[in-house]
Amino acid sequence: MASNVNPTVRRRRLGQELRRLRELKGMTAEEVAERLLVSQSKISRLENGRRSISQRDVRDLCGVYEVEDQRIVDSLMQMAKDSRQQGWWHAFGDIPYSVYIGLETDAESLRVYEPQIITGLLQTRAYAEAIIRGGSPEATEADNDKRVEVRLRRQGRITADTEPLRLWVVLDEASLHRIVGSRPVMREQLEHLIEMSQLPHITVQVLPFEVGAHAGINGQYSILEFADAADSSVVYIEGVTSDLYLEKPLDVQKYTVMYEHLRAQSLNVDQSRQLIERVAKEYAR
Repeated sequence: MASNVNPTVRRRRLGQELRRLRELKGMTAEEVAERLLVSQSKISRLENGRRSISQRDVRDLCGVYEVEDQRIVDSLMQMAKDSRQQGWWHAFGDIPYSVYIGLETDAESLRVYEPQIITGLLQTRAYAEAIIRGGSPEATEADNDKRVEVRLRRQGRITADTEPLRLWVVLDEASLHRIVGSRPVMREQLEHLIEMSQLPHITVQVLPFEVGAHAGINGQYSILEFADAADSSVVYIEGVTSDLYLEKPLDVQKYTVMYEHLRAQSLNVDQSRQLIERVAKEYAR
């Protein structure tokens, strides 16, 4: 799944380096924007890796920051060039969460809390089709089919023979009882979930109803971590019209602590699997 050049990660690393150069110069994003006659929001988007950056942008910023080492400039220019390449997901057209896919493709580990549904990386085709069509009632059939294919291809990260994504999932018990598609679809989905949970790099826990109020009561979120020390962890919160990416250490720490509480409040791995098995059998009746 992962390519040698991941444009999302390249943009992110390049943005971090540009921010570092700006801070070394003692300049604010507003001051840089005034010098280049651009908006402050453009500088912010370039630094957080959410916007494609051109080699001209890099050249102009290096000029403002008075970078004298041409090797540094050339390296940043190459990163800008790499960041404009397309990842595999671009072949599917306009995907709303393409930034997230880029991060997931390069991540070493992923922790997910899902309060309503089975998480995407562990969905069967039938379940994914029902979820996507139900969640996008006004989308065309072609668009929904495209999103299903993207979701299934993303699953290559957890089925890879070498260096698969380490996945830890906490599912609210509600996700087991919500009938998505049909009872046969749910039985197939839960049996698939049991099978996947037995892989050594995948952990699934269920947060039971009896817990009541809990640390994840405000909704779904994911924490992505990367092998390269230069890439800070990211908290991803999916929205209807826009998504939220949190990278500040204090934000990531807060969500990490919340996740540890969720894990502690959940059934252990064996208990979780037993509960999933019981619910799967109920769908067979």
